[in-house]
Amino acid sequence: MLHGKKFIYCADAGLGSLNIRKFNSMGGRSFIVTQSIKKLSNTLKKAVFNDYDYRLLSNDKPVTIEDIKTFDKNDKKNLTLYNDSVYKIVEADKAIDLGLFEEKVLKNGKTKKIKSTAVIKQKLIITFSRKMMEYQRYIRNRQIERAKKILISKDPESIKKGPHDVRRFIKRNSVSKAGEEATDSYFIDQSVIEEEEKYDGYYAVATNLDDDVKTILEISSKRYKIEDCFRVMKTNFSARPIHHRNRERIIAHFLICYTALLIYRLLEAKLDDYGAHFTTENIIETLKNMEVVNTHNMYYQSIYKGSQVCTALNAVFDLALDKEYYLPKELNKKIKKILT
Repeated sequence: MLHGKKFIYCADAGLGSLNIRKFNSMGGRSFIVTQSIKKLSNTLKKAVFNDYDYRLLSNDKPVTIEDIKTFDKNDKKNLTLYNDSVYKIVEADKAIDLGLFEEKVLKNGKTKKIKSTAVIKQKLIITFSRKMMEYQRYIRNRQIERAKKILISKDPESIKKGPHDVRRFIKRNSVSKAGEEATDSYFIDQSVIEEEEKYDGYYAVATNLDDDVKTILEISSKRYKIEDCFRVMKTNFSARPIHHRNRERIIAHFLICYTALLIYRLLEAKLDDYGAHFTTENIIETLKNMEVVNTHNMYYQSIYKGSQVCTALNAVFDLALDKEYYLPKELNKKIKKILT
């Protein structure tokens, strides 16, 4: 099926467990998965933040993170450098150093997640981008400003706290005297900000491939296409929520969604080859609106209007679907042509 090509499993950290990495280390398979730097062991974190052995991704020239953080980005001579990234390769065979877990079956039959001590052939590719660092700090500064406004105008305890919520920057301090009720005060916790800033601009993937770094990172960067497929399925093809309990019906539901996604992607690819580029919403909305009504079994009348998408579809598939009236035989021929 793959005609001698490599099978490379590519996923984010949520689908990069130890068992998945092990499975994709056998049978000629390989993996590239996002690796959380925060979950690394202290030893590997030191290797990441040790400003040594970093190289420019564009030409492998040695460089330091400090140089990348401090050059004048407003100087036109540095524009290429500003758009570049740096990388370092760190060997990471011990699963425990990567913060990976595996399930252990207890005597009572229950399972418990424990840190894995397994050894698996893999390496970390650590990258750093100043542009990404600045973007992440821009987003965080906006969150900090929101946190400050909460301190002024709202009760921090009434705000729901989450991993990406601004309340993570707010710390409570309770002070009480003997026999008196504690008084709470709130302030911005600078230590949380400093801890988060340490990781700004850094990114890591784990892989067992021996290919060059550029090739591996290029493959990893295409994960957005997978994520976009899930977005299209959930948003445009109603993959979620699932209103079924029966296993067969759940399978059928997703099969219909995947089939719709496949047809849409093929349609999109043909339009792209033709040079016509449209958003998912434009294409699907056009297809939904392309309806006809039966007029006394004599002819069909289109109740949709022409559009750029419709014009492109006519050009690609040569179906002449831009008419106002269709004879039944004529429309049946078009449908037969589509199905064959």
